[in-house]
Amino acid sequence: MRKKYLDTSTEDLLRIRESLQEKYEAYKAEGLDLNMSRGKPNAEQLHLSMGMMDVFHLESDLKAEDGTDCRNYGNLEGIPEAKRLLASIAEVEPENIILFGNSSLNTMFDMVSMAFCHGVLGNEPWCRQGEIKFLCPVPGYDRHFRITELFGFKMINIPMDQDGPDMDMVEQYVNNDPTVKGIWCVPKYSNPQGYSYSDETVRRFAALNPAAPDFRIFWDNAYSVHHLYYARYDVILEILAECRKAGHPDMVYKFTSTSKISFPGAGIAAIASSKANLDEIREYTGVQTIGHNKINQLRHVRYFRDIYGIQAQMRRHADIIRPKFELVESVLDDDLGGLGIGTWTNPRGGYFISFDSMEGCAKAIVARAQEAGLTLTPAGATYPYGYDPMDSNIRIAPTYPSMEELYIAIDLFTVCVRLVSIEKILEERFEAYHLG
Repeated sequence: MRKKYLDTSTEDLLRIRESLQEKYEAYKAEGLDLNMSRGKPNAEQLHLSMGMMDVFHLESDLKAEDGTDCRNYGNLEGIPEAKRLLASIAEVEPENIILFGNSSLNTMFDMVSMAFCHGVLGNEPWCRQGEIKFLCPVPGYDRHFRITELFGFKMINIPMDQDGPDMDMVEQYVNNDPTVKGIWCVPKYSNPQGYSYSDETVRRFAALNPAAPDFRIFWDNAYSVHHLYYARYDVILEILAECRKAGHPDMVYKFTSTSKISFPGAGIAAIASSKANLDEIREYTGVQTIGHNKINQLRHVRYFRDIYGIQAQMRRHADIIRPKFELVESVLDDDLGGLGIGTWTNPRGGYFISFDSMEGCAKAIVARAQEAGLTLTPAGATYPYGYDPMDSNIRIAPTYPSMEELYIAIDLFTVCVRLVSIEKILEERFEAYHLG
């Protein structure tokens, strides 16, 4: 068994640091340009959907099943067959879903903007209610936090574990504080930890009794079909059904898209919710647009056909990216296992691995990696305002680099982790010696 760095003598740590520094300098000399900063599909994954380009030709029938000419204006909420396809991904009925453009993030922004400027189901607009708060499970998705930061919310950190957010804290805030207007959730293969909410967590969400009548759960089910392992994948309860059972049908906006199924820049986004919420959303979006890209909607349906076509596609994605996750986990285990200087998640789906360093080391690790040519997500990005109070969380995104690049990237990453950790330990020992 390896000796933890904290239990290693100063003399031995200095020797280890010297060896690691030589390896680090060799990497710097290579002039690397590696990137693990965002959860982007790689070119091989994008190629999986190129057959969509051949779905239509000059003589194609571009009419939807209800007779809609997809080349023209109209049909604000999406053509019927595309609604069925997205509803199957979101695990809801087609009447509970409205299609949007290519981006679920854009749709989330629109829902925050609608509530902020115009209110929710007859309630006062959020912008007229003084200080308002939003709950943010952490670590979480940086782009969620940037939306609520832009609108001036006071964002409150809610710790996450393998079952989801700390529901005792969520209930305390939501059920007692009318200034709490929403919570961000990535319920399946969460960003960045890859956790999936337990049945108890989902039921406790559905059973919330908000002090604010205009409180909404922003349920970003971005990774609903994004399994890495089809023999053992996560299943979560469907939140809209649970809310109806609990007597709170209007409490959730549920978001989904095909962004990491087909093309991230040219997919279909959708929102699922109650009839009351969808009626209000139709009125709001009807001012924004006469209709979204129905040709793209029809193209997706003609190519994937149904949920079975989607599942087949996602197996192909998994076959490409699963070895990358396994490579990262293997190198982390080989290089850092037992040293006591870091922990990491081993997700069964999604796009990220969450790494936690020793407290106070994340920024230095990211900076050290950047200096050697490896770009990571900025330290702190997984927390509101870009501030991680422990300075420990780093999001690892394995999908975009090639396998060869990824091996170099994660090996360099572990070198940086070990160097920064040793320096932290030596600095603390030096301070303790002089203070003593």
